[in-house]
Amino acid sequence: MLKKILDGKSCAECRLCCVFDRYDVWETPVFTDEIKEKILEKNPQTEFTPKDGGWIFKVDEFDDEGLFSCPALTPTGCMLEDEKPFDCRIWPYRVMEVGGRRAITIASICDELYNRPLSQLVEFLKEGLSEDIFAYADAHPEIVKPYFEGYPVLIFENK
Repeated sequence: MLKKILDGKSCAECRLCCVFDRYDVWETPVFTDEIKEKILEKNPQTEFTPKDGGWIFKVDEFDDEGLFSCPALTPTGCMLEDEKPFDCRIWPYRVMEVGGRRAITIASICDELYNRPLSQLVEFLKEGLSEDIFAYADAHPEIVKPYFEGYPVLIFENK
Protein backbone atom coordinates (compact mmCIF):
# COMPACT_ATOMS: atom_id res chain seq x y z
CA MET A 1 0.00 0.00 0.00
CA LEU A 2 2.90 2.33 0.64
CA LYS A 3 5.12 1.42 -2.31
CA LYS A 4 4.70 4.89 -3.84
CA ILE A 5 6.24 6.52 -0.81
CA LEU A 6 8.23 3.84 1.04
CA ASP A 7 11.21 2.03 -0.43
CA GLY A 8 10.71 -1.73 -0.09
CA LYS A 9 14.43 -2.37 0.08
CA SER A 10 14.82 -0.04 3.06
CA CYS A 11 11.94 -1.80 4.81
CA ALA A 12 13.38 -5.24 4.16
CA GLU A 13 16.73 -4.21 5.60
CA CYS A 14 15.31 -2.44 8.66
CA ARG A 15 12.57 -4.74 10.05
CA LEU A 16 12.31 -2.52 13.11
CA CYS A 17 8.52 -2.61 12.83
CA CYS A 18 8.61 -6.39 13.42
CA VAL A 19 10.39 -6.22 16.79
CA PHE A 20 8.82 -4.89 19.98
CA ASP A 21 10.08 -4.02 23.43
CA ARG A 22 8.06 -3.86 26.65
CA TYR A 23 7.02 -0.27 25.91
CA ASP A 24 5.74 -0.76 22.38
CA VAL A 25 4.37 -4.30 22.52
CA TRP A 26 0.91 -2.69 22.35
CA GLU A 27 1.85 -1.94 18.71
CA THR A 28 1.76 -5.60 17.65
CA PRO A 29 -0.59 -5.99 14.69
CA VAL A 30 -4.19 -7.15 14.88
CA PHE A 31 -4.93 -10.23 12.76
CA THR A 32 -8.08 -11.51 11.10
CA ASP A 33 -9.04 -15.17 11.57
CA GLU A 34 -7.71 -15.91 8.08
CA ILE A 35 -4.26 -14.42 8.68
CA LYS A 36 -4.06 -16.04 12.11
CA GLU A 37 -4.63 -19.44 10.48
CA LYS A 38 -1.94 -18.78 7.84
CA ILE A 39 0.58 -17.98 10.55
CA LEU A 40 -0.38 -21.13 12.48
CA GLU A 41 0.08 -23.24 9.33
CA LYS A 42 3.67 -22.05 9.02
CA ASN A 43 4.47 -21.52 12.71
CA PRO A 44 2.15 -23.79 14.77
CA GLN A 45 3.61 -22.86 18.17
CA THR A 46 2.49 -19.23 17.80
CA GLU A 47 0.00 -18.21 20.48
CA PHE A 48 -2.70 -15.61 20.03
CA THR A 49 -5.09 -13.79 22.30
CA PRO A 50 -8.41 -12.23 21.22
CA LYS A 51 -8.64 -8.47 20.77
CA ASP A 52 -11.96 -6.80 19.96
CA GLY A 53 -12.97 -9.29 17.25
CA GLY A 54 -9.44 -9.88 15.97
CA TRP A 55 -6.29 -11.52 17.28
CA ILE A 56 -2.95 -10.30 18.59
CA PHE A 57 0.14 -12.25 19.53
CA LYS A 58 0.27 -13.55 23.07
CA VAL A 59 3.44 -11.97 24.39
CA ASP A 60 4.63 -13.78 27.49
CA GLU A 61 8.37 -13.72 27.02
CA PHE A 62 11.01 -11.36 25.74
CA ASP A 63 14.47 -12.36 24.57
CA ASP A 64 17.70 -11.57 26.44
CA GLU A 65 17.66 -8.04 25.02
CA GLY A 66 14.09 -7.44 26.22
CA LEU A 67 12.60 -7.78 22.73
CA PHE A 68 9.72 -9.73 21.21
CA SER A 69 10.03 -10.57 17.51
CA CYS A 70 6.96 -11.12 15.40
CA PRO A 71 6.48 -14.88 14.92
CA ALA A 72 5.78 -14.20 11.21
CA LEU A 73 9.27 -12.73 10.76
CA THR A 74 11.76 -15.06 9.11
CA PRO A 75 15.41 -14.48 8.16
CA THR A 76 14.20 -13.54 4.67
CA GLY A 77 11.34 -11.26 5.75
CA CYS A 78 7.67 -11.74 6.56
CA MET A 79 6.32 -15.23 5.94
CA LEU A 80 3.00 -13.64 4.96
CA GLU A 81 4.59 -11.71 2.06
CA ASP A 82 1.79 -9.74 0.33
CA GLU A 83 -0.86 -11.06 2.75
CA LYS A 84 0.39 -9.10 5.76
CA PRO A 85 -2.18 -7.80 8.23
CA PHE A 86 -3.56 -4.34 7.49
CA ASP A 87 -1.63 -2.86 10.44
CA CYS A 88 1.61 -4.01 8.82
CA ARG A 89 0.64 -2.87 5.33
CA ILE A 90 0.06 0.70 6.47
CA TRP A 91 2.87 0.94 9.06
CA PRO A 92 4.24 3.42 10.17
CA TYR A 93 0.82 5.03 9.73
CA ARG A 94 -1.55 4.18 12.58
CA VAL A 95 -5.28 4.66 13.10
CA MET A 96 -5.83 6.08 16.57
CA GLU A 97 -8.71 7.55 18.50
CA VAL A 98 -7.88 11.10 19.47
CA GLY A 99 -10.42 12.94 21.59
CA GLY A 100 -13.30 10.78 20.36
CA ARG A 101 -12.31 11.07 16.67
CA ARG A 102 -10.34 8.71 14.50
CA ALA A 103 -7.11 10.03 13.09
CA ILE A 104 -4.17 8.75 11.11
CA THR A 105 -0.90 9.24 12.93
CA ILE A 106 2.68 8.23 12.23
CA ALA A 107 5.15 6.28 14.34
CA SER A 108 8.38 8.15 14.89
CA ILE A 109 10.45 4.97 14.86
CA CYS A 110 10.36 4.63 11.05
CA ASP A 111 13.23 6.83 9.90
CA GLU A 112 12.37 6.29 6.24
CA LEU A 113 9.08 8.18 6.56
CA TYR A 114 9.39 10.13 9.78
CA ASN A 115 12.24 12.24 8.41
CA ARG A 116 10.16 13.39 5.43
CA PRO A 117 8.20 16.62 5.47
CA LEU A 118 4.82 16.16 7.15
CA SER A 119 3.20 17.84 4.14
CA GLN A 120 4.44 14.98 1.93
CA LEU A 121 3.05 12.35 4.30
CA VAL A 122 -0.32 14.11 4.49
CA GLU A 123 -0.49 14.59 0.71
CA PHE A 124 0.07 10.87 0.20
CA LEU A 125 -2.83 10.16 2.56
CA LYS A 126 -5.05 12.61 0.68
CA GLU A 127 -4.38 10.78 -2.60
CA GLY A 128 -6.82 8.08 -1.45
CA LEU A 129 -4.94 6.15 1.21
CA SER A 130 -6.77 7.83 4.10
CA GLU A 131 -10.13 6.79 2.61
CA ASP A 132 -8.91 3.18 2.35
CA ILE A 133 -7.57 3.24 5.90
CA PHE A 134 -10.76 4.68 7.42
CA ALA A 135 -12.93 2.29 5.38
CA TYR A 136 -10.93 -0.66 6.69
CA ALA A 137 -11.25 0.73 10.23
CA ASP A 138 -15.04 0.88 9.72
CA ALA A 139 -15.07 -2.84 8.93
CA HIS A 140 -12.38 -3.75 11.49
CA PRO A 141 -12.62 -1.39 14.47
CA GLU A 142 -10.15 -3.56 16.36
CA ILE A 143 -7.27 -1.90 14.47
CA VAL A 144 -8.06 1.51 16.01
CA LYS A 145 -5.65 2.10 18.85
CA PRO A 146 -6.00 4.64 21.64
CA TYR A 147 -3.91 7.74 21.05
CA PHE A 148 -0.37 7.40 22.33
CA GLU A 149 1.56 10.57 23.12
CA GLY A 150 4.30 11.36 20.64
CA TYR A 151 2.49 10.17 17.52
CA PRO A 152 1.99 13.21 15.25
CA VAL A 153 -1.58 13.43 13.99
CA LEU A 154 -1.52 13.77 10.21
CA ILE A 155 -5.21 13.78 9.33
CA PHE A 156 -8.57 13.45 11.08
CA GLU A 157 -11.47 11.52 9.63
CA ASN A 158 -14.09 13.72 7.97
CA LYS A 159 -17.18 12.67 9.91
